[in-house]
Amino acid sequence: MKLFAVADLHLGFAGNREALAEIEPRRDAWLILAGDVGETFAHMRLAFESLAPKFERLVWVPGNHELWAVGEREAEPGVAAPRGEARYHAFVDLCRDYGVLTPEDDYPLLDVDGRPARLVPMFLLYDYSFRPPEVAFEEAVDWAKRSGVRCSDEQFLAHEPFASRSDWCRQRCETTAARIAALGDEDVPRILVNHWPLREELARPPRIPRFSLWCGTVATEDWHRRFNASVVVSGHLHMPSTRTIDGVRFEEVSFGYPKQWQGRRAPDAALRRIMI
Repeated sequence: MKLFAVADLHLGFAGNREALAEIEPRRDAWLILAGDVGETFAHMRLAFESLAPKFERLVWVPGNHELWAVGEREAEPGVAAPRGEARYHAFVDLCRDYGVLTPEDDYPLLDVDGRPARLVPMFLLYDYSFRPPEVAFEEAVDWAKRSGVRCSDEQFLAHEPFASRSDWCRQRCETTAARIAALGDEDVPRILVNHWPLREELARPPRIPRFSLWCGTVATEDWHRRFNASVVVSGHLHMPSTRTIDGVRFEEVSFGYPKQWQGRRAPDAALRRIMI
């Protein structure tokens, strides 16, 4: 089978919704949706109903935009928008309605281009640790604000029932690391998938470097070596790239906002072939 990936479809934008029609069928391939499909259940259904017939299977991991508690913007009349962890699990339930693989499912062993690989979709969040050592945790958000950087997560991304996003991140990292360690097939290469980059050096947008606060956690800096990754897939930064670190390929597979892709590349070209 073949494996493709794309992140940050941002279907809240009409231009991005229209772009779904331009993605060509690859019925012998799986497609990873590496977070930020959109903000509402309607956006997710649109993605699944548009893309599932074109691929053998879809895989989804959440980004920060799915986790936003957007209230009146939800396409669920009369139903309060779920928040925090409940929101994440509501999206997992929706994925299961469509047969979409999530971080809560077993990690499948695949034959990718004739080679075995373990696909590991993850939901790890961030904990504000991508910051200089002289900046204290309590001062981190103000440090970012002093350079004009603000993330809407501070308003929209609820963390209930956890005390903070950092606590939620810690729980997700601990649980996921234990699950991977329990696989017991260390010789099989892994394809690690997370919306946020796993390493701080990959989380520095040149124009807004202090946005790194909302881009991951130092707890995952060694996961590509620790868990025998052949490829690490992420999005979030809207900076598509391929980099090799310690012999492991890191693929940033963002599609992005209309102004970032229109006139520059065709929507179908945003899908990255993942090779092991």
